[in-house]
Formats: sequence, structure tokens, C-alpha cells
Amino acid sequence: MKHLTNLAIVLVVLLFTKTYADLISFNSLVMDEWNLMLRILLIAFTIQWVAFIPAFIFQTEKFYDLIGSLTYLSVCVYSLFATQSIQNESYGNLLLAGAIIVWAIRLGSFLFARVHKTGKDGRFDSIKTSYSQFLMTWTLQGMWVFICSSAALVAISSPTGVVVNNIFIAGLAVFIIGFAIEVIADNQKSKFRLDEKNRDMFINEGLWSRSRHPNYFGEIMLWTGITIMSIPSFAGLNFLALFSPVFTYLLLNHISGVRILEARGNEKWGNLNEYQDYKKQTPKLIPKIFS
Repeated sequence: MKHLTNLAIVLVVLLFTKTYADLISFNSLVMDEWNLMLRILLIAFTIQWVAFIPAFIFQTEKFYDLIGSLTYLSVCVYSLFATQSIQNESYGNLLLAGAIIVWAIRLGSFLFARVHKTGKDGRFDSIKTSYSQFLMTWTLQGMWVFICSSAALVAISSPTGVVVNNIFIAGLAVFIIGFAIEVIADNQKSKFRLDEKNRDMFINEGLWSRSRHPNYFGEIMLWTGITIMSIPSFAGLNFLALFSPVFTYLLLNHISGVRILEARGNEKWGNLNEYQDYKKQTPKLIPKIFS
């Protein structure tokens, strides 16, 4: 029964993402009778399913996050090559895709190094033993890649390409700030964990004294920036791609990241007065500006 439920979720994820792609790509470039956005959608899911096979055979999750980052790289690079001979040369395309590529390389290498150091990702202990649940997880990653990058992909695959104006520049500024927050927060936590005296302690210094999850706030902010950069190229139903940062927020705050880590924190340190004080004084996501 569990296998059937998981496989049903896989089907629902595919249908939802395909419907979303159809709606946001009404004026997307067409190549050989194929809508470019649908080609990108197929690439995103195909990479996940191909990677799932050896991951399940060898019962490993070590390359999961790395494959996610490689998928971002693949869809961005493909969209650039697919449009270069059709659109007028657009440096906006390069800037927008480049922003995602830089983020994907940084995050992918950071997460891969972390799981390589620890030897495993505990989230997958019970998942990877079930073929249907593991397949569902890889399929969800395909949806994550496509929807998160959908605003940028819509802009790049539009007839005009990415339009660079004041709105684009404002979005680039938001992306840079969000990216910096994520990188700084990750580095602060890594440095904190390297100190032996902090073993089994929670971090409450640096950006982590202003937000309990500043890295996730940075990620939501940078995808908001990517979406703002894409808006000048939108028309009609393309504006449905504004769902991209909303999806990122819902995913990180209510499904994976924040929700899971909050539960782990309560289980591990919930009996400590210091942790309860930290939670009362520190916002869960949006950083406080003043101490």
C-alpha cells in the first residue's frame, strides 16, 4: 500500500509540474515543434530518474544534493545554448543564468563536502531502503529544480530574452544580498561545528543570533531576487512564475528545512533554558535588525 501511495505522489508531482509548465510557457520559444520550457522540464526529471537507479542499487544518498545542483546547471546551460541562435544576443540571459549557476556550484559543493565528511545524510536513513519512497524523493527534486528556476527559465525562453532595466538591476541587488547571507550563515555554522567545545551545542552567534535559520532566509531572498530580475520579460500567464519564491518559502519553511530542524532542535535541546530563551528572543526566519 505504501508503494502505491508513493507512486501516486510521483504521478501527482509530474502532472502538477507539467500543468504549471504549460501555463507559464504560453509564449515560450518553440524548437522542432517542442516548447522550450517543456524540453527543460523533461531534462530536469530525466536527470533525477537516471541518477535514482545507481543511488538505489548502491543504497546511497551522497550524490543527491550534488545531482540537484548539476540539474540546475544543466537546465540553465541548455536554455542558453537553445536560445542563442534564435534571440538577438542577450547579455541579460547570461547574467540571469550565471546567477543561478554561481549559486548552484557554491551550494552543491558545500552540501556534497558536508555529506562526504559526515558519511551520510540522516534524512535518507529510512527513505533509501524503499524504492518507491526513494523514487518519490528524486522526483520531488526534479519539481524543486524546475519550479525554483521557472521564473528565470521563462525569461530566458521568451521571444525577447531577458530584458535588463532598473527592475532587473534591483532584483540583482536582492539576489546578491540573499546569496551573501546564505554563504555567510553556512560558513559561520561550519566554523562553529569545527570547534570541539561546541560539540552537541546549538549555534546562537553571528547571523544565527538574529535568525534561527538565516541560511534559509538567504535562499528565499536570492530566489526572490532571481524572480524580480525575470519580471521585465514576463507577459500574460508568465506572471504565474511569481510562484517560484513562494514555492521556495513553502518548501523550506513548512516541508523540509525549517520544520525538520525545529523539530530536531526541540528534541535535542528543548529541555535547556538557554535554548528556550534563544527561541523566544530570536525570530525563526526573518532576521531581527536590532539586538
